[in-house]
Amino acid sequence: MSSEKIFVSEFNKEAGKKLKMPARVTVFDSTLRDGEQLAGVSFKTEEKLEIAMALDKLGVDIIEAGFPVNSQPEFDAVEKIANEKLKAKVCGLARVLTPDIDACLNAGVDIVHVFVSTSDIHLKYQMGKTREEVLKMAVDAVKYVKKNGRECIFSPMDATRTPLEYLLKVCKEVEKAGADRINVPDTVGVMNPSATRMLFGKVREAVKVPIQTHAHNDFGLAVANTLAGVEAGATDVQVTVNGLGERAGNASLEQVVMSLHALYGVRTNIKTELLSETSRLLERYSEVYLPPNYPLVGKAAFAHESGIHAHAVLKAGQTFEPIAPELVGQKRRIVVGKHSGKASIENALKALGYEKIEQTLLIEATKKIKELAEVKKQIYDEDIIAISEDVIGQAAKTKPLVTLEEVTVVTGNKITPAASIVLKYGDEILKGAGQGVGPVDAAANAIQTILGSTVRIKLTEYNLRAITGGTDALADVTIKVMDEQKNVFAANAVNDDIVMASVQALLRAINDAINYQKRTKEKRK
Repeated sequence: MSSEKIFVSEFNKEAGKKLKMPARVTVFDSTLRDGEQLAGVSFKTEEKLEIAMALDKLGVDIIEAGFPVNSQPEFDAVEKIANEKLKAKVCGLARVLTPDIDACLNAGVDIVHVFVSTSDIHLKYQMGKTREEVLKMAVDAVKYVKKNGRECIFSPMDATRTPLEYLLKVCKEVEKAGADRINVPDTVGVMNPSATRMLFGKVREAVKVPIQTHAHNDFGLAVANTLAGVEAGATDVQVTVNGLGERAGNASLEQVVMSLHALYGVRTNIKTELLSETSRLLERYSEVYLPPNYPLVGKAAFAHESGIHAHAVLKAGQTFEPIAPELVGQKRRIVVGKHSGKASIENALKALGYEKIEQTLLIEATKKIKELAEVKKQIYDEDIIAISEDVIGQAAKTKPLVTLEEVTVVTGNKITPAASIVLKYGDEILKGAGQGVGPVDAAANAIQTILGSTVRIKLTEYNLRAITGGTDALADVTIKVMDEQKNVFAANAVNDDIVMASVQALLRAINDAINYQKRTKEKRK
């Protein structure tokens, strides 16, 4: 990863001088096991296989493929993944029970991850066993895995609510029994970073084998606690894509890895440019969709709407971005909305093929787009094009003689639609009203009534197009009118209100008719 594309604080480097961080961290991914334990998530066998291959492509070191003893489909999925000959090591989960371990062995995994509860509350209400009994089960399980020639990871479940003396005793004994790694899980997510740092420091002093983090996000601290564990001596991190997992989820792979790379300067084998691609795959198969502001891989993670921010970031990304978006497979987006400035609108128009726009017209287009954004949550490219073409098109025409001062419409299921219109014709204010089959028709009739003696026109065609979907879509109205000499004049207008768009289009067509008649008279003279 290029340091030229990381724009983080120098204070991290200063603070890092006091830390003994590992040069490289091993990434253990539990998306297919703990990630699938999120309520409502269930992966099909073929989906699990595709996810495993994506994780392998991403550069994950260890893939926890599942809990083979759980069911035959689960066993089959783990076995298929194990048989794929991936670069990553494949791991299976097992309780400290021989049938569980045998299921992992028979599935052909490289690593067996055995676990047993060690907290007093779990021993009393879940296990119904003493500390001595649990310790013996843990040691026997590790020995059994090693006897069968596989790597073994041991987890004391609910470690963070286990008395320290007993926890360290269990860790030491399973290390003696041959455990290759010891995972220290914060099973119900009750640790804070300071406590995590202290606990991992104690475990690090007690054992020599690599230790792993496994943090849950019940208080939103899973990533922070994972990083605190690494600060205190952990060299492996257990994570899931998109932070999927039991209850509030696990530590997010994307956030942990990028924090290690960008904030600590610690390496992993993860190809970070594939993070967004992998995240989208998990969104699709889990049907758990990330909020747009989700860090790093969310759709708005590198989107800028504020005029001040957008103007600066267009000149230099590091002004308002901690890393270059391409490092995580993202792209910068300048989003048009109520906070956008002229630079954002100009950038959007250039992206849509409008190379040069006069500054006065750009200011007018920006004003109208911001007004639209006040009433519409999302502005689409089609909206920008329509408004800009509307502004540019009107600027190219002669100054209108007839302008709209006020319009009021009344309609209802038992009321005949009626409209009251106030127009300005030159310096004269004209008022009138009309009825029709709908509010648009009523407004058109009112205008024709007001101007009947000045310009006689007939509405011959009316077309309405919603520019984007939804009830807040912009209305694009095209109108054709015919004068007494059978000349046809067409005009269109864009507005978030159908009646206003219709009135504006009709007045533009009428202005075209009036101007044509004036030019014709002048030629005759």
